[in-house]
Amino acid sequence: MVEQQQHITPTQPLLEVRALTFGYQQQTLLYNVALSIAGSAMVGLLGPNGSGKTTLLRLLSGVLQPQQGTILLEGRDLRTWGRRAIAQKIAVVPQELHVPFAFTVEQMVELGRTPFITGIFSTASRHDHEIVAEAMEIASITPFARRLFNELSGGERQRVLIAMALAQQPTLLLLDEPTAHLDIKYQVETLELVQALNRKRGMAVIAAMHDLNLAARYFPRLLLFQRGIVADASPAEVLQPDLLSRVYGVHVQVGILRGSEHLSVLPPGNTSEEDGQQEQHAPLVHVIAGGGSGELLMRALADAHIPFIAGALNIGDSDHTLALRLAQRVITEQPYAPISTTALEQVRNSLHQVRLLIICPTPIGPGNVPLLQEAVRAARRGLPVLLLAPTIDEQVYTAGEAKETDDGRLERTGMAARDYTGGIGLKLMGELLQSNARVVSSITETIEAMRQVQSGSK
Repeated sequence: MVEQQQHITPTQPLLEVRALTFGYQQQTLLYNVALSIAGSAMVGLLGPNGSGKTTLLRLLSGVLQPQQGTILLEGRDLRTWGRRAIAQKIAVVPQELHVPFAFTVEQMVELGRTPFITGIFSTASRHDHEIVAEAMEIASITPFARRLFNELSGGERQRVLIAMALAQQPTLLLLDEPTAHLDIKYQVETLELVQALNRKRGMAVIAAMHDLNLAARYFPRLLLFQRGIVADASPAEVLQPDLLSRVYGVHVQVGILRGSEHLSVLPPGNTSEEDGQQEQHAPLVHVIAGGGSGELLMRALADAHIPFIAGALNIGDSDHTLALRLAQRVITEQPYAPISTTALEQVRNSLHQVRLLIICPTPIGPGNVPLLQEAVRAARRGLPVLLLAPTIDEQVYTAGEAKETDDGRLERTGMAARDYTGGIGLKLMGELLQSNARVVSSITETIEAMRQVQSGSK
C-alpha cells in the first residue's frame, strides 16, 4: 500500500510560510507572503502570468531559497531538512517534463522512489516495486507500463508524472499548471485523480491553475495571487468580478450556469444596461495611502458602498493588497520603486475625475513626495481634500515649523513625525492647508465629510 506518513499534530500546519520575500536580480517578485496549509488542504493558486505562482511553488519545494522570511515544513525550517528528506515529503508535478532518454512508463514512475534508495550501488527493493505498481494502478497507467514515456499523449504523460509523484509517498503534492495544453477530457481526468488523492489519502495539494472555472470546481480553497496574496478564501469569496478585473486587468462576469452548482467565470457582456451601471458607479473618491495607513478608511468606504480609486501604491504594500480587494481601481507601482511618470499620470487623471481626495497619514519620503505635489495642484484648482490625522498614539507635536499655523492644523496632521524628505513633505502639507484642505480626526468624521461632498452640501 502507498501509505501516508504523517508526523504532525492535528493543530500544527503541514506547511507554513512567514513573511516570505523573493526576487530575481533587482526585481522583487514576491513580497511578505504569509500562508498556512493544513495536512489535508486542497488549494488552487490563481493569478495572471508573471504574478509569481511558479516561483512560489519552487520556494515551497526547496528548489529556491527565500531572500527573507521562513518556510516551515511540519514545524521545521525547510532549509534544515536536506534535499532527500524534502523529496520524501513533497512531490512536484511540473507543467512539462522533457526526458532525453527512452524511458518506459514504469521506469519513469520508479524514479519516484529515488529519495528512498540509499547508497550508490543500491537498487530498488521488493517494497519499492510494490509501491510503484500501486501508484501506476491508482493513476490508471498500468496497461501501458512498457510504452515509452515520450510516445504518450499529453494527458497520459501527466498521469505518469502524478504516478511518479505518488510513488514518493508525499504528504504534500505541488502541481504547476497540471491542465495546461490538455484537452477537456484529460483536464477533467487529471483533476479528478488529484481530488481523489486528496480525499482518500489525505494528501495536501497546492496547484497553480490557469483555468478559473476548473479551479472553482475542484478546489474548495483558492489563493488569488499577484506578487502576494490578494485573497484567500472559498471560490465564492475569491471569484468576484471586481476583484478578478483588477488583478487580471480584464472585465469578467461570474455566475452559476443553469444546472450547475459551481461558479463560472465568463467574458464580459456588452449590454447598454451594463454600461449604464458602470457609469452610475463612477469613483467618487481618490485615496492616497501606504504602509497600512489606509486600511480602516478603505474598509469603511467599502462598507458604505462608496466607490474609490487608490494609489499609487507599491506591490507588496499591505494597503495595495487590500485595495485590490476593495477599490474600484488601483494605481500600481513596483515594489520599493519611486512613483513613476506613468503612475503619476494615472494619479493626475484620477484627480481630475473624482470629487474628493483623502490623504491618509502615510510616511512621506523622496519616492512618494510627487503624490503630495499632485495633491497640492488638485487642491489649488478646487478639489476638496481631507487630511486624515494619525491616531493619538501616533501624533507627535514638535516645536518649530509645526506651530507656525494659527490654528495648529499642521500639528494635527502629524506630518512633522513622518516627513523623511528634509522638510519638503511638511511644506507641501502646509500648502494643502492654505488651499483649504480639511483635517479630520476619525474615520467617522471622514465618511461624514465625504457624504457632504457627495450630496453637494458644504
